[in-house]
Amino acid sequence: MAGCVARRALAVGSRWWSRSLTGARGPRPLCVAGGAGAFPPAASTTTRRHLSSRNRPEGKVLETVGVFEVPKQNGKYETGQLFLHSVFGYRGVVLFPWQARLYDRDVASAAPEKAENPAGHGSKEVKGKTHTYYQVLIDARDCPHISQRSQTEAVTFLANHDDSRALYAIPGLDYVSHEDILPYTSTDQVPIQHELFERFLLYDQTKAPPFVARETLRAWQEKNHPWLELSDVHRETTENIRVTVIPFYMGMREAQNSHVYWWRYCIRLENLDSDVVQLRERHWRIFSLSGTLETVRGRGVVGREPVLSKEQPAFQYSSHVSLQASSGHMWGTFRFERPDGSHFDVRIPPFSLESNKDEKTPPSGLHW
Repeated sequence: MAGCVARRALAVGSRWWSRSLTGARGPRPLCVAGGAGAFPPAASTTTRRHLSSRNRPEGKVLETVGVFEVPKQNGKYETGQLFLHSVFGYRGVVLFPWQARLYDRDVASAAPEKAENPAGHGSKEVKGKTHTYYQVLIDARDCPHISQRSQTEAVTFLANHDDSRALYAIPGLDYVSHEDILPYTSTDQVPIQHELFERFLLYDQTKAPPFVARETLRAWQEKNHPWLELSDVHRETTENIRVTVIPFYMGMREAQNSHVYWWRYCIRLENLDSDVVQLRERHWRIFSLSGTLETVRGRGVVGREPVLSKEQPAFQYSSHVSLQASSGHMWGTFRFERPDGSHFDVRIPPFSLESNKDEKTPPSGLHW
């Protein structure tokens, strides 16, 4: 690890990433611990100036995996850009960008208060603005270290057969906001371990970044565009807990002489404060164009009651919903608990469930 003096670190589960601050203008190496459990919790980073052998388990060292680049304030990252996720800390590579409409209720324009209506609209007038998100691959080596904070199978599809509830997932695919990208470069020709990396990307040292899209990536994007497309992002903050929701239409199935429309939705919870809180309950209201209004209450989310702290401030998961109508709305609250036992509710921003007008056959699998 010559020349890589770690003075700032990002915790990734029990894995550590280090960014050298040696030399204000020189290259800053990105280093990774050689195994899980390599260092104590992040709270101790303020007192540790150097990562010495005393801090590492026997046989575990920091290995340089690349050099950080300056994040882009404007413009988009290109296909093949390597990056470190600024929140969840995994290594990844950009496949292609999406232009989404971000509805941020925290910066909503002033409007008269309105009563909540069955369509799920809240009390603020929200205007969408264009924002860049990226379809990315997650390095499989990092998946075990982020599994308690972020699902690594966030992209699911309806199976192409009669069982309308059958789903299949593509492990290691994620959607990442532009501001969450910490770009870096690497001399490794296969810097990301994922079964699709070499199928989708080709090393070309004359390019920058040196990984270019293969025809298989372009064909896969075109074929699965209706089921991958990220169009709307909804965001709202309550008592320093920010909730971001991204809905995706998955397609329609026929069941018992009726049509059933399916969506998945990805939710990210972020604690913007230093106080520790724990998610205890969820309360959903689901309105269908057919006129039905369903209420769903339950403990936690996806079988978990995540703790959000200063060291691990975010949690991300995906779930699914079906309606017997081509559109609808969802909204609700998450109930959080403080260390003193008190509770508070965090609003889930209302979001639309819209079906694609041009129905296409859902994908049947990863076949080329």
